[in-house]
Amino acid sequence: MRFASLPDGSPDGRLVLVSADGTRCLTAGAQAAPTLQAALERWTKVEPLLRRLQQTLDAGGAADAQPFDAAHALAPLPRAWQWLDGSAYASHGELMATVFKHDAHADPTRPLMYQGLSDRFIAPRADVPLPSADDGIDFEGEFGVITDRVPMGASREQALDHIRLVVLINDWSLRRIAPIEMKTGFGWIHAKPASSMAPIAVTPDELGAAWRDARVQMRLEVDWNGKRFGAAHGGPMAFGFDQLVAHAAYSRELVAGTVIGSGTVSNPNYREVGSSCIAERRAIEMLDEGAARTPYMAFGDRVQMQTRFDDARDGPFGVIHQRVVRAAAT
Repeated sequence: MRFASLPDGSPDGRLVLVSADGTRCLTAGAQAAPTLQAALERWTKVEPLLRRLQQTLDAGGAADAQPFDAAHALAPLPRAWQWLDGSAYASHGELMATVFKHDAHADPTRPLMYQGLSDRFIAPRADVPLPSADDGIDFEGEFGVITDRVPMGASREQALDHIRLVVLINDWSLRRIAPIEMKTGFGWIHAKPASSMAPIAVTPDELGAAWRDARVQMRLEVDWNGKRFGAAHGGPMAFGFDQLVAHAAYSRELVAGTVIGSGTVSNPNYREVGSSCIAERRAIEMLDEGAARTPYMAFGDRVQMQTRFDDARDGPFGVIHQRVVRAAAT
């Protein structure tokens, strides 16, 4: 199934199912779920009905279907009870240790994860307001999953069963502030503004063979101001999403609507495939040339992210295309 949320004047939007070709949508409706959060909270009860609606839509039998325009979509889950972001790509972690001059992750058996801002996810075509271009504005392309309720102490196998949706995320970062907050040992506040989501959230079965080992086996293409910046593959995670969900649930029950991110998609052959964030490119330049030369983003810059299957077909998530702007004075 493929889900999107359309504006209706409410904070959570109106839940719709999107056709396989991405051209039409069908309101899920109050009988099934008015919002994606409502669907996640009653997933086992409403999933059969939602699947029937999806099948009817894809077969062309939904008389009340409407055209779907991803440019007008909200984030699929416009606000979440919880957003936990991992750092599951070893090559990215090693490069960040270089750029921020800190020790690489000491325990390879334990995933890195922090709790971020979850009360909003920015729409995929919305401008991104930030306070200062001097803060080192950076995009971070990553995959994420959304769970229903996960019991405390869930095993990897149990955690996998609670992954209901897969999403594409741009996890914005302010790099000048990040090392300052990291040194406090308390985590990020200023360095991590709201993240963005691509317009369509999909059930894992929609990915077919590209959902394997609890990983998204697809390329993430990132363009900065119209030029290709990276096309890293999602496969080489050191920890799969089953492990990340189980890690998050060790001492707490995860509520339905918990979003868990992979961290910046990165590959060991980063010099060939490029990067999914600017900080990683700068770290590569430091290794190769002795100094970073790629600047961070300026106001007016644009970033685009989309996915591609290994056979070159477009991925199902749609496109994130955003511009960074100066936040309005309060």
